[in-house]
Amino acid sequence: MAVNDFTHQFVPAEGTSRTTLVLLHGTGGDEHDLLPLGRALDPGAALLSPRGRVVEGSMPRFFRRFAEGRFDLDDVRVRAAELTAWLDEAATAYGLARDRMVAVGYSNGANIAHATMLLHPESFAGAALLHAQFVLAPSPLPSLAGRAVFLAAGEADPIVPLAEAQRLAETLAAAGATVTPFWSSGGHALTREDVAQATQWLNSSGWGS
Repeated sequence: MAVNDFTHQFVPAEGTSRTTLVLLHGTGGDEHDLLPLGRALDPGAALLSPRGRVVEGSMPRFFRRFAEGRFDLDDVRVRAAELTAWLDEAATAYGLARDRMVAVGYSNGANIAHATMLLHPESFAGAALLHAQFVLAPSPLPSLAGRAVFLAAGEADPIVPLAEAQRLAETLAAAGATVTPFWSSGGHALTREDVAQATQWLNSSGWGS
């Protein structure tokens, strides 16, 4: 897979930061959507933002689904492998530290981020999962020891029941990841509180610039 196989945006790091935030948009978003979020989370990090290659109607996504909450797991596996291969190519093309790539995903982007981590543990050094839903649990679970994950969910989310977010947290923890959950009273939309907590997590995990 070549770096241009994903339509994407790349913003070089400022200063001496070696961290790259891989920004993964939600359904209907594109490669521009999360650039402001990435810069808010870490003003110095490189930003790498691909557009999902699946189109549902006119809406880009990172993998197919049969209905709301019913995912095409065969397609998830294919797309996770594609994303991992593309990240390898992007690291070479842009001179990025492959072991300093941290996923920042919202909704469908958060779903492909954690599915990719579970299927390809080398894909990300860590992840900020914003309003993610449980997708799959490979058997046996991989080792995610040394990986840190931030997981934000809204107790009033009409799309992702809190139990689904809790199930995801338990799965990642069972794989050995250090999971930092943040449950808010909000819904599915990203909030300032989510961003503030994610920023704090990023800095405390040693990736912030």
